[in-house]
Amino acid sequence: MPQSPIRKLVPFAEKAYKQGKTVYHLNIGQPDIKTPQIALDAVKMHGLDILAYTRSEGSEAYRHKIGNYYAKNDIHVKHDDIIVTTGGSEALLFAFGSIMDVDDEIIIPEPFYANYNGFSIASGVKVVPVISKIENNFALPPIEEFEKLITPKTKGILICNPGNPTGYLYSKEEIRKLADIVKKHDLFLIADEVYREFAYDGAKHYSILQEEGLDDYAIVIDSVSKRYSMCGARIGCLVSKNKQVIQTALKFAQARLSPPTLAQIASEAALDTPQSYFDDVIEEYVERRNTLIAELNKVEGVKVANPKGAFYCIAELPIKNSDAFAQWLLEEFDVDGETVMVAPAAGFYSTPGVGLNQIRIAYVLNKESLVKAVNIIKEALKVYKE
Repeated sequence: MPQSPIRKLVPFAEKAYKQGKTVYHLNIGQPDIKTPQIALDAVKMHGLDILAYTRSEGSEAYRHKIGNYYAKNDIHVKHDDIIVTTGGSEALLFAFGSIMDVDDEIIIPEPFYANYNGFSIASGVKVVPVISKIENNFALPPIEEFEKLITPKTKGILICNPGNPTGYLYSKEEIRKLADIVKKHDLFLIADEVYREFAYDGAKHYSILQEEGLDDYAIVIDSVSKRYSMCGARIGCLVSKNKQVIQTALKFAQARLSPPTLAQIASEAALDTPQSYFDDVIEEYVERRNTLIAELNKVEGVKVANPKGAFYCIAELPIKNSDAFAQWLLEEFDVDGETVMVAPAAGFYSTPGVGLNQIRIAYVLNKESLVKAVNIIKEALKVYKE
């Protein structure tokens, strides 16, 4: 199993704390936005006498409400098209286990969420990467590049939309190109859509479940973690209109018994969060993104992609190895007792030697902290290059 590029530097951060340093965490997508009070109150007032198992596919009431949520987003699924999971992570593992056997292959545009590597290794399957590039903002690679990689072992294509770690938002036209190729080659299209609400600059998220003719091919991974700033709830879901996929995934769900009861109560209540909450959150993230990109563009030698969704970006630095740089930042560098923790981007690729000079930044801090953090990186680069 690979180490997490996001979490592997934690011991160095803890050492920095013990030295009295302040560490600005740009490494992990843990929002500082408050969880909706309605979700927290639901747990406080649950009134249960026994914290019992729920159904393996999740409570029926919660799945009905998830269906209503999707309908508001022009996605029309039934409650029995949904399996509630312990986070989006478990939904991905269920999807991999349901559609692939050992040594099968899945094509993924890279850079991609680092744990896709871990999930594939845990499932005994092979990730086949197709590289997207910072020069065109990590847009979908030419569809011909996907076609070249398809073999008898290929079982699907996986995308993250909007993307972690790139913040790229796929257009309807790009989704349709992918839909055409999976139908042509009889593959599954898995879309990790956990950042659906986070689309900027007037752009609209287009789900693979909105695409006609894709019912037998589409599998969506979802989660409450980022949508409601409920990362610790560990509630997600797998959604598909393909009955065989759902029936197979249910066997995996039964094997782990059930998703957590209190977290489902919180997640069901969170579905009643008013739209004003999301309006405020989106406005805040747009301002943070604009602040971060503007500050990074002032740093000599830094190249940065402009994200259109989620709350991440990839920055290319004028260094050879961002792993070494990230560790050095925590161990040896500070500005007035303050330093920065970043995620080295090589861990978001599966192609060896790619992304070594890149970092992923999560803009989940307030604007003042983002400005300070980029200034620390700017000063650090001067010293590090010397």
